[in-house]
Amino acid sequence: MLNTPLTRLLGLALAAALALMAGVASLAFGATTVAPASLVQAFLAPDPGSVAHLILLTERLPRAVIAAVVGASLAVAGALMQTLTRNALAAPSVLGINAGAMCFVVVASSLFALRSPLALVWMAFLGALTASLLVALLGRERGGGLSPVRVVLGGVAVTALFVSLAQGLLIIDQEGFESLLLWLAGSVAGRGLEGLKPLLPFLVAAAAACVLLVRQLNLLILDDELVKGLGQHTGRIRLLAGAAVIVLAGCSVALAGMIGFVGLIVPHMVRALFGRDHRWVLPGCALLGAGLLLAADTLARFLMPPQEVPVGVMTALLGTPFFLHLARRRSLAP
Repeated sequence: MLNTPLTRLLGLALAAALALMAGVASLAFGATTVAPASLVQAFLAPDPGSVAHLILLTERLPRAVIAAVVGASLAVAGALMQTLTRNALAAPSVLGINAGAMCFVVVASSLFALRSPLALVWMAFLGALTASLLVALLGRERGGGLSPVRVVLGGVAVTALFVSLAQGLLIIDQEGFESLLLWLAGSVAGRGLEGLKPLLPFLVAAAAACVLLVRQLNLLILDDELVKGLGQHTGRIRLLAGAAVIVLAGCSVALAGMIGFVGLIVPHMVRALFGRDHRWVLPGCALLGAGLLLAADTLARFLMPPQEVPVGVMTALLGTPFFLHLARRRSLAP
């Protein structure tokens, strides 16, 4: 573990370098490999008529940007959820938040023919909020607290419910099913930056909330009685952090569909390196989350050539063994 401010800064610098390397690999590798010289030329002296320019600036650059944003958002949302619930298995994909957002987007698209990115984002937020309230209700104990086991079981039930509803609607709406099939599997392929622009104000607001809460979030790690004894009130902290989770998860689903396990894996990796101080955990999650999804998306291009596997399938292959390992541990505390 990195214990001093200097070593932690060096750790963040290393995470940033790894994310940058993953971004460069995402730009360079695919069905057509772009040489390093062509990669540099496409940015410094772009030639709209060249193949490298078309591949990089119209396809791979938007894809890499969206992968980085989605990966960072899911990782930070997972860290916040694990702190809020004090549950090592908590993540937007595990507790049904991604499924709720996905289901409401499908409802809006299939039943109400909504196509506006902003309208779909609001529906994703509503679905994420609905799922989180249901999980909180199912995971609540008689004393008023949340049971880690009940929360996970509630997340499994809510995920199954919303995924089944979405699949049922899409079976009825065959045209909608074909257009949303890749999105349902979780993919950043074919996404343009125009889909990201309406989400930027929400993502900036969620990032600002994380910056404002970064010190107070450390209080949530402590026992409730101890926090009360210190004269601190955590209700506002939980509310703002929960809102940030809903925004980050909703934006991620609106951009790339159902991508799981990034919010589960990355926070544990970051805590192993930086400890539990959120001043280091949250930026570390953002950097490693972006790098992980960029790397997974690049690897997914070579898993079953010449076809590309959706990145959601790749993260599931990576995350399922990790989830099973955590589930076998006695303690569910993050």
